[in-house]
Parts: sequence; C-alpha cells; structure tokens
Amino acid sequence: MTILPPDPDLDALRLELGRLRAERGWSYDELAARSGLARRTLIEIEQGRTIGTLKTWHALAHALDTPFDELFVTLCHEHDLPGAGYSSGS
Repeated sequence: MTILPPDPDLDALRLELGRLRAERGWSYDELAARSGLARRTLIEIEQGRTIGTLKTWHALAHALDTPFDELFVTLCHEHDLPGAGYSSGS
C-alpha cells in the first residue's frame, strides 16, 4: 500500500510572498531589484501562474530577509508539518 503525502498549499505560499512584499511596502520592481529576479516572474508567482524554482525561492527568502523554513512552512497550512508526530523516545 502506498501512502502519499498531502498536497502542498501552494496558494498559501504565494499569498505569503505577497504579504511579505506588501508588509515591506515594496513594489514588484523593488523586490525584483533586491532578489535579482524578473518582475514578470514575481507577478506570475504571486498570481499563481507558476510555482518558481527552489533557486527562485532561495533568492526571495534572502531578499525578504526571511528564514527559508519560515517561508516554506506555509506549504503545510492545511495539514500537519512533517515529523509533527515524531517522538524521540525520551
């Protein structure tokens, strides 16, 4: 029997990107300049037309000065985080 992981909440991730950008008062142009990414790429990610690559999200996390894991925790918005049920046995 195969047990598949839950689907990642990609909408929550893109909305978090928009929230972080807006929280800083940055336009797409400002985030593009700080991240080295194309303005069009940022718009497409925030509007859900593309997911972006790991390298893209790494650049965004640095530009936003946000820990990578805190950014990606939004992927598990609708379900438990991996390892949440793990017990070290202590």
